[in-house]
Amino acid sequence: MVQLKKTQVKIISVLIALVFVGSVVALALSQSNNSIANAAASSNVGVVDYSQFSAIKDVTDMQAQMQKLAQDAEKDFNEKAAGMSDEQKQEYYQQTMQRLQQQQADMMEPVRAKIEAAVKEVADAKGITVVINKEAVVYGGTDLTQDVLKKLSK
Repeated sequence: MVQLKKTQVKIISVLIALVFVGSVVALALSQSNNSIANAAASSNVGVVDYSQFSAIKDVTDMQAQMQKLAQDAEKDFNEKAAGMSDEQKQEYYQQTMQRLQQQQADMMEPVRAKIEAAVKEVADAKGITVVINKEAVVYGGTDLTQDVLKKLSK
């Protein structure tokens, strides 16, 4: 049998410990890089830039209708307010504004529902479980905006 001196045993022990520590570090690094890559590739959070939907046909049509309604309301207000006191004008103006706001909300509801349905379809197709407005996201997420715009333009 080979006889080793005390210093040789210490050197061999240190080398074995270094190899062990090195392999543990290498394994940890490979796992952390792999999990980061997997998390980025399999992100189940989508982001949508809702400000880009203002150019779709449904929204522009609704805006044109609202502009026409506002002009008609202004004309109606000017005609009816001619014989009113300041207090009556103020009250009638508030009623007119409330009516316009309600009409806008009523007109916007089907457009909003159509956009939400398109977002849901695109998210489901891509395996996305959560969709957030892009303005609320600092970093990350899969951007679905262009796919939703394509779906809405069909």
